[in-house]
Amino acid sequence: MKMPKIKNRYCPYCKKHTEHKVTQVKKQAASSLKYGSKVRARKRGKARGSGNLGRYSKPAVTSFKMTGKKSTKKTDLRFECKECKKQHTQRYGFRAKKVEFK
Repeated sequence: MKMPKIKNRYCPYCKKHTEHKVTQVKKQAASSLKYGSKVRARKRGKARGSGNLGRYSKPAVTSFKMTGKKSTKKTDLRFECKECKKQHTQRYGFRAKKVEFK
């Protein structure tokens, strides 16, 4: 997918529309569980063998039907304001095999 290197966007720091330089960074892997959930799961694991473990007793999602690796990753675009030089990220990524800046 082709995208412009410079885009007019709203800057949440300047609170107005300015020119932004667009760059792409590698998508960071988000953890499937939040910190609190991990701690609870760990504590629950200490009493293994007593009863079912709620949502952790289900099989892995990968063993469900119609699952598998997607052929594309979601983009992680950063926008740098040309006035205040601050960066912000896009709200929602879109799937694309390749993003090219022209």
